[in-house]
Amino acid sequence: MDNFEKYALALMVVFGALIIGGLMAVHIAWVHKAGFLYALAAAIVVWAAGFAVLFDKPRVYGFLLLVAAAFITASIVVLVR
Repeated sequence: MDNFEKYALALMVVFGALIIGGLMAVHIAWVHKAGFLYALAAAIVVWAAGFAVLFDKPRVYGFLLLVAAAFITASIVVLVR
């Protein structure tokens, strides 16, 4: 594995499983369907961003991170509201 593959794998594991998975668990526990769907969408986008890193597409990667940040923000807004 070269550096891009290691970085892409770390990105998929850390963001997808730990951070966004925690948001999904909170929304399941508090029965917020919309927040869960936003967190799920963020997990999917970050997972796709790992492939953008793997295939060396920095602009796509940056765009996907902005979209994921928007979904995470929306999920937190649903949680707080």
